[in-house]
Amino acid sequence: MAALEKDDDSLLDAVGIAFSRLRRRTQQAAVEPAVTPKDGTRNLVINLIDESHGTITVGEVAEQLGVSPSVGSRMVSDCIDEGLVRRVASQSDGRRVCLTLTDAGEAMREVFRRQYRQAFEQITADWDPHERVELIRLLLKYSDSTDALTGHRAGEDGRTVLR
Repeated sequence: MAALEKDDDSLLDAVGIAFSRLRRRTQQAAVEPAVTPKDGTRNLVINLIDESHGTITVGEVAEQLGVSPSVGSRMVSDCIDEGLVRRVASQSDGRRVCLTLTDAGEAMREVFRRQYRQAFEQITADWDPHERVELIRLLLKYSDSTDALTGHRAGEDGRTVLR
């Protein structure tokens, strides 16, 4: 790999700020249906459960999100109260209680995906189409690379599975 130039180093220093702004401002885009205050945490929980294919526990949700067990429990309880998630006995260990998406949870997952797509299309509307696709490709590559840090792996269908 070639040595970084001074400007490249400054860009790398700005990445944390950029990620923080992306999360906050993407949720401010005018999408349909409008994003509610609880959608951010519900989206996180739903995506983790979806990625785990029904093998994640409340404690593991908290661990993956980097929050305390009580905060993780409240986040999951909110999703259960809304009918998005249900507790089920683990197929491999009957003593474990895992989380799975309900039909309403799967439908909400699709709503969240459409909202993010709408936001992306709005934010990048004046970009060259090739730049848009390249950003998506690189974001997906970046996301896949984080799997090595967090104990994830890609499943046979390409979706992320918890190890």
